[in-house]
Amino acid sequence: MSATPDILELIAKYLDDPNNALYKSQVDIYRSQSSKNEALFKEMERIWLLSGKAAALNLVDQNDAIAKFQLRIANKNHRIAKKKSSFIRWAAAAVVFLAVATSIYLFTNKDILANIGKREYASDALPGGNKAILVLANGKRISLTDVNNGDIVEEAGLSITKTSDGQLVYTVKNSSSDSNQEQAFNTIETPKGGMWQVKLPDGSAVWLNAASSLTYPLAFSNGKNRMVELKGEAYFEIAKDPLHPFVVKTSKQDVQVLGTHFNINSYSDEMTVKTTLLEGSVLVSPSQGIAEPLVLKPGEQAVLTTAGIDVREVDTDEAIDWKNGYFMFNNEKQESIMRKIARWYNVKVTYADAEARAVTYYGSISRFENVSKVLRKFEQTGEVRFEINNDQITVYKEDKD
Repeated sequence: MSATPDILELIAKYLDDPNNALYKSQVDIYRSQSSKNEALFKEMERIWLLSGKAAALNLVDQNDAIAKFQLRIANKNHRIAKKKSSFIRWAAAAVVFLAVATSIYLFTNKDILANIGKREYASDALPGGNKAILVLANGKRISLTDVNNGDIVEEAGLSITKTSDGQLVYTVKNSSSDSNQEQAFNTIETPKGGMWQVKLPDGSAVWLNAASSLTYPLAFSNGKNRMVELKGEAYFEIAKDPLHPFVVKTSKQDVQVLGTHFNINSYSDEMTVKTTLLEGSVLVSPSQGIAEPLVLKPGEQAVLTTAGIDVREVDTDEAIDWKNGYFMFNNEKQESIMRKIARWYNVKVTYADAEARAVTYYGSISRFENVSKVLRKFEQTGEVRFEINNDQITVYKEDKD
């Protein structure tokens, strides 16, 4: 008996109702027929448990998940595909299972969806967008949201231009001014509900997430590191220059690169600093001396805590979900998710029930929906409910009695 949709549906029903004698007997027969069947059941059982049962699965856009999965596999190089073959098999089964289990859960829990559909929020919040403040070396603050496209200002031999697609571009006009430029710094700040892209004087591109800032010199002088300072989160695509390493300083670590793509999440309200490498290599050095510097390889993430650095293999798409316009959750807790929502929608979050903080989810949602639509997705799990009053979101643990 092969793993047809009917079998997957049967396994999903059994996992959701393990005391049902009919489901159990049918699943037991399937499991006993071959070692492959038993292995598939074990994988499905593990996926079910990791994803908090089907309650979280309706967050997944089935077609989108399958398309993204196929694209990721196609883009894996031989080394990564060879190393992660077991993960790839697991993920392929998971995509199919999630799609089937989603349909089952929504069909068998129509009462939950009906109740959610009747709820109304007192307020709503629009998603964030291209919003930022440019702080010049002389202290002048320019709202990039309000200023017209084109040249903004010339400063120390540079032209600073805002493009129509929401970028800030630095163009060197007078290279003889380098000695002055290296002493002058600009800062770009994104508020809550804002993001921006900047092309630095050396050609490196940086995407800033909400509630973040990047401070950088107007020129990277010869013979020295190209050094910038980050608060919050940013994705970097660094222009290659083997003679001049690029260094990103945060409050807890330095990241040194020669030319590569990586993401750093270093918000002050997070317990960890996460550095994720997509291409090239980076050297991560904790500033407090709690661990030795280490080099990351593509597909690896360094997680810095007060105890040291933990290196793990990750799906890099999850690390840069914000840049690509998504919230992606891989068994992520409600509390962590709501911190992201608070930054992007510029809202405050409180919990009426402490238990709501620990509810976990798997899936993805567009970052460009109103917050009400995002929250309704979570409510469809039957685990939580929300109230929105102006810029305040209150989270409740759903009473299932």
